[in-house]
Amino acid sequence: MRMGRKRLLPGLRVKEGFLRHPFDAEHRVQTSGLVRGQDLATGHFHDKHNTAYYGIAPSVFEQLCERWRRTTLVAPPEDYTFIDLGAGMGRAILLAAQMPFREVIGVELNPVLADIAAKNIDIWKRSRRAKCPMRIVRQDVAEFEFPASPCVAYLFNPFREAVLRALLTHISASFATRPPEIDLLYANDEHESVLAARAGWRQVWRGLIPLSKEDEEADRAILNNQPDGEYTWSTDEPCAIYRWVGRGLKD
Repeated sequence: MRMGRKRLLPGLRVKEGFLRHPFDAEHRVQTSGLVRGQDLATGHFHDKHNTAYYGIAPSVFEQLCERWRRTTLVAPPEDYTFIDLGAGMGRAILLAAQMPFREVIGVELNPVLADIAAKNIDIWKRSRRAKCPMRIVRQDVAEFEFPASPCVAYLFNPFREAVLRALLTHISASFATRPPEIDLLYANDEHESVLAARAGWRQVWRGLIPLSKEDEEADRAILNNQPDGEYTWSTDEPCAIYRWVGRGLKD
């Protein structure tokens, strides 16, 4: 019997404008492509709040992490668990695993994206690029159980306000009876106002992070190649860093 070809998510076919990012070509992983939010349905009630899947520009991610490291941390960076909330195919967790974290965890609800991320993790481990343990968890971010270590959570605008609010409520409850040891790195911080208005969170930094020349050229080519032109490229990414300081507190 002839096996059928594996079905790709919409947006991952060449005829739909798919182009590989140089990161994938260099490391032989699969993190490229743009999948619209409506094409990431899983049957979960949070599906309607999906934005889209698109991998973070490596240069932006690395600069954001470096800015975080320069803040006043409660422990050395290597004692933190890095958690990508809405990990997609896992580009950010691959990049994070090259840094000295305690552990790197990706949380992704969509089973197709989570499976691709798991394969990428295997490739990363075999290539010995991972400097710490790493894994993918298929779960809703508002139900994820945070580890006992200090945590740094990361978002690349994977969902809209409703899920962000649910996530912040979950973090508040999770850290109610433990030290306030969680920071949030928010790239493409479209709903930053939700964080700014939420008691218990303090803004540590906010600004624009420029893409490297290679990432800018790649994003321009990839996004200009999309048939519907819904998404546009930019030379920089608005980002923010927030720190949880405790329930009921604004500062």
